[in-house]
Amino acid sequence: MCGRYVTVSSVQTVEKRFHVQAAPDVGAQWRPNANVSHGEAAPVIASDAPHTLQMQQFGFTPRWAKKQFYMINARSEGDHNKEDHPSYTGAMGIIQKPMFRQSIRDRRCIVIADAFIEGPRQEKLTQPYLVYARHGRHPFGLAGIWDEWANPATGEITRSFAILTTVANELMQAIGHHRSPVILDEEQEQAWVDLSTPLSDITGMLRPYPAQKLNAYPISPNIRDPRANGSDLLQPIGERIHPEHTFEIHQGLELFGMGESRSPSKHENRRPYDNPQGSLF
Repeated sequence: MCGRYVTVSSVQTVEKRFHVQAAPDVGAQWRPNANVSHGEAAPVIASDAPHTLQMQQFGFTPRWAKKQFYMINARSEGDHNKEDHPSYTGAMGIIQKPMFRQSIRDRRCIVIADAFIEGPRQEKLTQPYLVYARHGRHPFGLAGIWDEWANPATGEITRSFAILTTVANELMQAIGHHRSPVILDEEQEQAWVDLSTPLSDITGMLRPYPAQKLNAYPISPNIRDPRANGSDLLQPIGERIHPEHTFEIHQGLELFGMGESRSPSKHENRRPYDNPQGSLF
């Protein structure tokens, strides 16, 4: 699963990287977030507005639901591969799952992330790792699905999303985790939110990201608290899974404290972050 992730890039960085323009209300909601958790607003690019950056709630509720859900993940295999075998290459059963089968067809989104957080299958976030793309490749896009739900009591509309997961690649296996979020290649992103893309092409994207393009290091278990935030949560407390030379991580060293990418005019009321000396990506 992918229950926590990181968004710390500026609005301007995301706009440039994904060739989109932020919706008018995005600036008021935007904040660096070291611990995106269910129920929080987070940036996505949705299929109904593929050139617009918008905010949606992390935690998917289908439009037909009588009550609100917070489904943070959707299994690409659906009911197949219940053993989570990493070599599985069979059918993507998500297209038959009642919860997700309509959204995978016509309500897809790109979930913006700078890194994500996972732990071993048993220990979970008591032994968390921050997983990032090597060579400064961030932000990147996770494959997501979204829907729009109306509260039957109030009529309030909530747009929400889930992150698609697939089998574990070699890095996730080294951490001891059995799943991985689907990371889109840059050349796949436009097709993912294009509703004319054949469903067979969409399911073909639901594969693990090459492990050699990622790395990870252990971080504090304080990340378990969804109320916790701040760049200190992302500081390494141990060695990386794969050693890296200084020049390989230089770009990541410049990312934090998180406030340096913020626009003071839009974010005066955000709580300040420190500027740690350690490496975060």
